Amino acid sequence: MKTTTKNDALLLRINYRAPVILCVILIAVLMLLPSEFENIKVYGESDLRPARVIDVDDSSIVDTGLIRSGEQRCTVEILSGYFSGHIAEANNLLNGSMEQDKVFAEGDTALVRINFSEDKIRSISMIDHYRIHWEILLAALFFVLLIIFAGRTGVRAILSFALTVLMIWKVLVPSYLKGINPIVVGLGICVILTFMIIGLVYGFDRRCLSAAGGSLLGILVSLVFGIIFTNLFKIHGAVMSSSESLLYAGYTHLNLTQIFMAAIFIGSSGAMMDLSVDITSAIDEVVRNRPDISIRDAIRSGMNVGRAAMGTMTTTLLLAYSGGFIALLMVFTAQGTPIEVLLNYKYVSAELLHTLIGSFGLVTVAPFTAISGGILLTRRVERTMPSNGFLSDKNDIQRLH
Repeated sequence: MKTTTKNDALLLRINYRAPVILCVILIAVLMLLPSEFENIKVYGESDLRPARVIDVDDSSIVDTGLIRSGEQRCTVEILSGYFSGHIAEANNLLNGSMEQDKVFAEGDTALVRINFSEDKIRSISMIDHYRIHWEILLAALFFVLLIIFAGRTGVRAILSFALTVLMIWKVLVPSYLKGINPIVVGLGICVILTFMIIGLVYGFDRRCLSAAGGSLLGILVSLVFGIIFTNLFKIHGAVMSSSESLLYAGYTHLNLTQIFMAAIFIGSSGAMMDLSVDITSAIDEVVRNRPDISIRDAIRSGMNVGRAAMGTMTTTLLLAYSGGFIALLMVFTAQGTPIEVLLNYKYVSAELLHTLIGSFGLVTVAPFTAISGGILLTRRVERTMPSNGFLSDKNDIQRLH
């Protein structure tokens, strides 16, 4: 029996560590995977480098109220690359848009585009302020705090974060640009990320199946309702910011409306995973403390937890989606726009669609997860927690041997 227990504990360790190993492999593969868009012509014949602004000439800038237009001439010192140490003049064109324009001052660090021919610089254009070093610092602080307070769980959270970023950057976006069906691609990525992220929390066990099953069923509900109501609302995908620029850049084959539909369930999938993990953990805790609990009672406990969490989760979606539209809402309020007019604008309707369809998914995640958790996790056997921290189940031991 001792051998059986040791073998079972080893199996549980493998199940718990397997997601980490698989996640590291996927991250390595994705980092090496070319997206086929790295060397496009826009940046293929130039060099992007940070440069320090040594001097500025604002004499050609025209101020008209809040609007600034014209050209700012900057003297810059290139900080890296083949032309490191070179001092040259760079141009910063102002188009009269406060949203897009940037103005530099002496001592700033800028990202510049160097156009060159052989070993000679032809021109330098100012792209934007250089922020990479501050972004790295902010991310590093976040990761350090996460590891300090969460330990190994924090490391797993960092892995899930990195995997999600790479899946979007190396798989989702290139697939969309190639014209592959956005709904199929989005759903496939959601399936992979759901199992991997939840697997990093629990390991590949019944809890993972319970939470992933409930979350994916909620995503499917959001998918179906998103397709139906996008058509009923008569929302075109061009409502997404910068989407028309893709069409003008030569990607006329893109189905922007399907991309918009996919964005609905992708955007709410994180909240669904969160809720499904909460409910699964609650059911698992109840079952561990009451091994004789019935499936019906376990499902009822999961539903009670789901009801408590759904109120805050739907509000979370509302705040997440509306946070970026505060300025627009202020404009409508300042103009005295009637509420019936406001709600009929397509970009407002699009945000309502995002929020409400995501909330539909959340509402269904609770019963789906409660049912799957009640069925998968409820076992009328004695459960013990070994010193290694992994849950062992006597039924599992007998089944494995």
